[in-house]
Amino acid sequence: MIDPGKMMLNPQSPMPLYQQLADILLVGIRAGEFLPDTRIPSELSLAASYGIGRPTVRQAIDLLVRKRVLVRKRGSGTYVLTRQKEIDLFSLAGTTSAFHREGVSVTTHILQKIRLTAIGPDSENPFSGRSAYFFSRLTRVEAAPVLIEDIYLHAGMFTGIDAMDLEGRSLSRIVEERYFMRPDSGRQTFRIGHVEGSKASDLAVSSTTPILLVKRFLNFPQAENAIYSELYCRTDQFVFSQTIGGMIDD
Repeated sequence: MIDPGKMMLNPQSPMPLYQQLADILLVGIRAGEFLPDTRIPSELSLAASYGIGRPTVRQAIDLLVRKRVLVRKRGSGTYVLTRQKEIDLFSLAGTTSAFHREGVSVTTHILQKIRLTAIGPDSENPFSGRSAYFFSRLTRVEAAPVLIEDIYLHAGMFTGIDAMDLEGRSLSRIVEERYFMRPDSGRQTFRIGHVEGSKASDLAVSSTTPILLVKRFLNFPQAENAIYSELYCRTDQFVFSQTIGGMIDD
């Protein structure tokens, strides 16, 4: 337990006591005094150590539970939650590289082979009413599916890509090395949704499981929205994030 002589609560501070205690516990967790999957001291013990009431301790713990730092286990106590790896979806190096930067080895599997196809009405798809190259791929970590990407590419800019084997390959590297292009800007939107049918089966979730749906648009000097992707992300194993001011790539 953190030595209360090193970090004490200050009743004169404008910061509420529960917030001060939450910060002290967080410092201890980040310093390794409380390791992942280990139990922190009980509410009674913390109240005695810091000279405060149990309701104040409970507020501090509630705050860290909401922040997904701690987790309560009924009949057992409160434990440090194992930190979920954070995968940056707004990455220059691409989705696969974003996993690799966190030390996560992934495999990709083509669900629908790339083909030139007519895109039906869709107010958000920039290729709506036109033809575009389309393929779909699944990313797995070990045996667990974590991400499906439906990817659309500009038909004129990526001629011949349908003759290439994309299994296990980086799309961003193909675009750069084969077509000598890099995106110069982009944007993406986030929402919570659900999937059904084959997507639910491929992600091993039910139709009621919340899924993070990301729609990303990549602009190239040659054309805006030359690559459009729809990403379906399971969030029970990884935290997906966006770097402010970054640029996206597939």
